[in-house]
Amino acid sequence: MKDDNQENRPRMRYFRYAVYSLAALLVLSLGFALIPAEPPAPAEPPFSERARAAALEDVLQLRSAGLELAASGPKTADGGSPAVPLDPVVTLLTIQARALLLPGDPASAAASATATASPPVGASPSVSPPSPAPPAQATVAEFAAALAASGQQRLKDAETADGGMARLLAGAGTAQQLAAGQLGVQGASAEEDQPHEGTAQDGMPGSPESPNPAEASGCPATPGGQADASNNNGTADGNVTSTSTSTSTSTSVGAALAATAEAELEAVYGYQAALTRLPPEGVSTASDFLQQHHDLADQARTLSLKHCGTPAPQPPGYVLDQGFLDAPAGGLARLEADTLPAYGDLVAVADGETRLWALAALQGTARRAQHWGAGPDPLPGLVLDEAQLPQLAS
Repeated sequence: MKDDNQENRPRMRYFRYAVYSLAALLVLSLGFALIPAEPPAPAEPPFSERARAAALEDVLQLRSAGLELAASGPKTADGGSPAVPLDPVVTLLTIQARALLLPGDPASAAASATATASPPVGASPSVSPPSPAPPAQATVAEFAAALAASGQQRLKDAETADGGMARLLAGAGTAQQLAAGQLGVQGASAEEDQPHEGTAQDGMPGSPESPNPAEASGCPATPGGQADASNNNGTADGNVTSTSTSTSTSTSVGAALAATAEAELEAVYGYQAALTRLPPEGVSTASDFLQQHHDLADQARTLSLKHCGTPAPQPPGYVLDQGFLDAPAGGLARLEADTLPAYGDLVAVADGETRLWALAALQGTARRAQHWGAGPDPLPGLVLDEAQLPQLAS
């Protein structure tokens, strides 16, 4: 019996070791299972959302600065009053902020309530968070410079943003540039920095003489020999949705370009009718604008064929109401303003060089409308129903 006990002791010792090891392994495994894993880093918002948020923040800062300047009796750098009152600019910025605000977004509502009182003077805003606004009240010149810088950044972001957001940013940037120009910022509209809509640019058509652009782009031919664009209306509500093939996308752009060409032909007709009715001091400018519309119509037609569009033949004439004939300057302002939505639609559906061309043409059209006395448009190129916009937090 004594020998049996001595032989069993090592076996019992090994058994205990095995049990202890299994218990320790079980405790460790349970411990690792109970330790929560680190949550993954949040994904970076898309570029269009970052551009919208940056645009909203800049607009709210500019609006707050404009309200302060208007309330305190703004003065120019030389001590005089500004040539253009600030109230219309503040109204323009308010509408832009409401358009950029996401309905039901508490972060956006909080931003509107806590926006700083001065614009980012001297710094061009970007899609990254802007620098804190300076505490000192800005002058009208500084306010206008910040307004121009914001407009330039919005137009830059519109070059690569998604469809509907690109149109919204383009309209906001164009309006801010025009407002800054009215406040006295020289070159705020940046005409020298934008491709002239009436001349040929790199990668853009200079005349409608390109040979068979539809065939060169691989457009599906119809029995009439032109691209089929019957399923496209040339408009874009909200962001552009993906199409099943590159051909269908090109056809949508082609249809928008065809609508743009038709709008330009109507503008050409209106200018031709107005030339004989304008006062002598307005004839020279109207002649220059008429040539610009001729060039734009030719370029839009050529681009439409390249993108599988079907430009309509030029009609023999258009109906002009008696009000246009009696007051041609006001009629031309309305005519230019009516052309803006076509370019806004084109910005939304196009990309690349075609979008750059549309952005330049949108700005040129808005400047011509302003020249003839059109009122400030908070979002040129966008048909806006202000009643549907969310309200800013008080």
